[in-house]
Amino acid sequence: MRRRLADARVGHLATVTAEGRPHVVPCCFVLDGDTVYTAVDDVKPKATPALRRLANIAASPAASLLVDHYDEDWAALWWVRVDGRATVRAQHRHAVDLLVSKYEQYRRRPPPGPVIMIEIERWRAWP
Repeated sequence: MRRRLADARVGHLATVTAEGRPHVVPCCFVLDGDTVYTAVDDVKPKATPALRRLANIAASPAASLLVDHYDEDWAALWWVRVDGRATVRAQHRHAVDLLVSKYEQYRRRPPPGPVIMIEIERWRAWP
């Protein structure tokens, strides 16, 4: 599970709105021990820097990150999900350094925005 999560290039970050509705967005991320980091970047277009995921975490720290692999050979399918408590940090040098080392795009333009940190409380996977 740990290797699959660490090696995945894209994850799906799930947070909960103040109204209790799920909110899921794709994201770049890095695994560091039992912590997942993802950052708000300016590489991909965003309508506003006041992202819904940041407001959601302020309202409720519950978060999940899901990575998966699809293949036409269904015997090769898998997914890994981690659940935990998320916090938002204005900046986190260690997290940004890890993201820069994982993603070439961030080497050219490191993420300037806040960092979301998920302290993993539970791992789930299939198969």
